[in-house]
Amino acid sequence: MELKNALSALAALAHEGRLAAFRMLVQAGHEGMAAGEIARRLDVPPNTLSSNLSILSHAGLIESRRDGRSIIYTARYENMTALLEYLMQDCCAGHPEICAPLVKVALDSRCGQEGCA
Repeated sequence: MELKNALSALAALAHEGRLAAFRMLVQAGHEGMAAGEIARRLDVPPNTLSSNLSILSHAGLIESRRDGRSIIYTARYENMTALLEYLMQDCCAGHPEICAPLVKVALDSRCGQEGCA
């Protein structure tokens, strides 16, 4: 991940409503969630949610697909993992055991998507 992509993702997440929506989509898994359901659960007006989802999408953190009359949003796990890896790159001043739990989470996530051996 490049610096500009990391900055875009972090800026998108640096807002209470966008962070809440993103975390909800991460929890929803690959099935995702309809925009109307996200708005209902977060108790936000649809136009506010639409703006927030647009910012998250432009940052590469989520994607959408149409399902009938609904738009389903899902987290882009590969980009979330890349952001976490970028943040942890060269961490810990020679003490990698400090970051070991985070690295395990990132690797487990990637292996779940790519089928690591």
